[in-house]
Amino acid sequence: MTGIGRVLVILYAIMALGASGRSFVQIAEKFNEAPLAYTLSAASAVVYILATLALIFAGRPGWYAVAWVAIVFELVGVLVIGTLSITMPEWFAHDTVWSYFGRGYVWIPLVLPVLGLWWLTTHKPAPAAVETEQVTA
Repeated sequence: MTGIGRVLVILYAIMALGASGRSFVQIAEKFNEAPLAYTLSAASAVVYILATLALIFAGRPGWYAVAWVAIVFELVGVLVIGTLSITMPEWFAHDTVWSYFGRGYVWIPLVLPVLGLWWLTTHKPAPAAVETEQVTA
């Protein structure tokens, strides 16, 4: 992996660390104040970790599909949670990673899955070599 792929993996790893740290602190210190928001922060951390690993191993069988699922889930999560945090703010007494489309993370959570899906579309893994059976006489 070179160029933009490496940058993408680094950004996903940073988001994984940030979301993991945020959710750990939120759950450990004040989970009872906003359990939905803090559970969603933990879920986003898991998604970022999975997406990071899937992008790293996207050339291996199965991981490319895992990357697609993780990144599509991330995009849907950002759009749904972002919209709900605006239309139903009472549901989100405290911000999550994806609240207001990732405003607390400079909207990187909104842009990152779009870049990830673009990268996956333009960097499909090579098809596995078809093994032919040789018939010996």
